[in-house]
Amino acid sequence: MKGYALALLIMLFLGCIGAQQTKQENQVKPGLEVFLEKHLEMVKGKKVGLVTNPTGISSDLESSMELFFNNPNIELVALYGPEHGVRGNTQAGEHVPFYIDEKYGIPVFSLYGGTMKPHPEMFKSIDEYMRSFDTEQDGKVLEENMVEGVDMLIFDMQEVGTRIYTYIATMAYCMQTCAECGIEFIVLDRPNPINGVDVEGPLVEYPKYSSFVGLYPIPVRHGMTIGELADLFNREFLDRKADLTVIPIEGWKREMWYDETALPWVMPSPNMPTLGTAMVYPGQVFFEGTNVAEGRGTTRPFEIIGAPWIDGYELAKALNNLKLPGVSFAEVWFTPTFSKHQGEQCGGVQLHIKDRNAYRPFETALHIIRTIMGMYPNDFRFETEYFDKIMGSPDIRRALEKGVQVDRIVQSYQKELESFMRVRENYLLYD
Repeated sequence: MKGYALALLIMLFLGCIGAQQTKQENQVKPGLEVFLEKHLEMVKGKKVGLVTNPTGISSDLESSMELFFNNPNIELVALYGPEHGVRGNTQAGEHVPFYIDEKYGIPVFSLYGGTMKPHPEMFKSIDEYMRSFDTEQDGKVLEENMVEGVDMLIFDMQEVGTRIYTYIATMAYCMQTCAECGIEFIVLDRPNPINGVDVEGPLVEYPKYSSFVGLYPIPVRHGMTIGELADLFNREFLDRKADLTVIPIEGWKREMWYDETALPWVMPSPNMPTLGTAMVYPGQVFFEGTNVAEGRGTTRPFEIIGAPWIDGYELAKALNNLKLPGVSFAEVWFTPTFSKHQGEQCGGVQLHIKDRNAYRPFETALHIIRTIMGMYPNDFRFETEYFDKIMGSPDIRRALEKGVQVDRIVQSYQKELESFMRVRENYLLYD
């Protein structure tokens, strides 16, 4: 018995060591931590602006705002917020007005508004730009010694691996403005949460269908990190090149999904609550451009879709008969508390991902749309202008309306996708 007990203890000890080694091997350091540990000399003597939101965190859930503000080597003079705001406290599409952050006492500028693009004067003279606001309306007195200008802009946000997400355009516009004003631009890189291998969907028809939800000709699911995208945008599309530095992630490999990084998941936006949401988003986002609810106003946005005129049982049955790879469908009934079909009971389906490496969200969404069109021809409709905008072209909608099979639609954009893959290869930072 003593020998058995000793052997058991040895096995448990070795198991603990193995688990610890596995955890260490999988531990990924975001660009934020790498920057603070190895690159603080870059900010010496410079006034720093930070573009961030709640996803700008360390592996210990410390925000980049807090880490910068409390670091004696960093002079943080201003914060810049994308859609949903610096603290993530606004819903999709809501404009965030200028204000003074109550925690840090420094100005916060919105990069999501009427023009979407930050005005060059915002960076040239922060103090003067602050005074241009109607302080009486905002109820704030802006002191002259708050800030004077910005020498360097640092971008630290998590995006979701899908072109149709405004943070990408926010970054591109910031780079453009920094290039025009001679301001250094640093991207603190973060993992692509839905892996950096899989690429799907058509490219934006550029520049005709370029928009804030699809600025440059990249596919729906781009398979790149935010830092890799920054380098691609800078070298391929910006007329005036930004003084760009990307601080790479340490320990990340392209095939990793976010839950394999040991990093905490913080909602990138109010309707992106989980990694599962991000997995389905590259396809389900297109229901925003239809009269089918995409699940906003529920606890499972984008994972469930439906409408008052859909029979969830029949739709689930029809979709499961397609035997699409990596996904199954369950009947669901829901009543959105806000957004499309608010207060109305909707029938629909919930997507259940069985094999995330086999599942193809964009192609799956085309099958769902085509099936609903066939089952409910008198009820379904596209919100044409918006659908084409987020798709980046009218071609896919027109093909669906003509009854073209999904495999033919997918084949129709393969040449442009292959062309992008060749360009993309020049900007990949990770194996």
